[in-house]
Amino acid sequence: MTAVPSPRARQGPGAPPIRLGINIDHVATLRNARGGRHPDPLRAATLAVEAGANNITAHLREDRRHITDDDIARLIAAELAPLNLEMAATPEMLAIALKAMPHAACLVPEKRTERTTEGGLDILGQHNLLAPVVSQLVDAGIHVSLFIAAELCQIETAARLRAPAIEIHVGAWCDALAEGRARDAEAEWRLICDGARAAHELGLEVHAGHGLNYATAETIAALPELVELNIGHFLVGEAIFVGLAESVRRMRAAMDKGRQTLRHSDTEIRVGGGT
Repeated sequence: MTAVPSPRARQGPGAPPIRLGINIDHVATLRNARGGRHPDPLRAATLAVEAGANNITAHLREDRRHITDDDIARLIAAELAPLNLEMAATPEMLAIALKAMPHAACLVPEKRTERTTEGGLDILGQHNLLAPVVSQLVDAGIHVSLFIAAELCQIETAARLRAPAIEIHVGAWCDALAEGRARDAEAEWRLICDGARAAHELGLEVHAGHGLNYATAETIAALPELVELNIGHFLVGEAIFVGLAESVRRMRAAMDKGRQTLRHSDTEIRVGGGT
């Protein structure tokens, strides 16, 4: 596998642990397939926090296909951990966020025909639409992140929009690795590295998510600019076999292992999903 030089030189010897956000959307997907309250996303959030999650992510979609308004209200009332509300930049969702006051809000693109979020938000093309939404959320004290591709034009626009954070969509990298497309994986990895560095230099907090598993989370955790990973579908799927708490513990361990590489001057971060 092609090796990317260690990012250690860009930041001191080591970096603080990365926050782990657990997305509980697909616990709600399973519940909604039959109706009722089982399995309960709030119970899943509780187990995830006990197993090492730092925050909880939930996407309140316009069609309410998984997480519901009641789920958001119960998660906030429980005060288990900071809640990251994924949301479209619509008047309805803005009103809900300003009323619920989650710790954070991640603005994402949303189409009713998609199975999952298909790509990053085009904040360059939607600057005028997004600017007042970001401004109102930030002014309310909500920590805003923008879910975008690792493209310099999008990252620079995020900084101009006064958003304190971005979340890099890493799905293309994860898919290329899973499908054995080594050249594509290397190209996507370099975009992620360059994008994270550029965002950090612009003063943005850098998160990443979409499609991560144990191996890719370990790899990407060694990028010193990253402060948070948000992971959901893989962990809920793994929970079928090992239980949710165990899948979260294994993810926390993989991320911590990746972060440990920053303590060694000879570290190389490999594109193949490990170190």
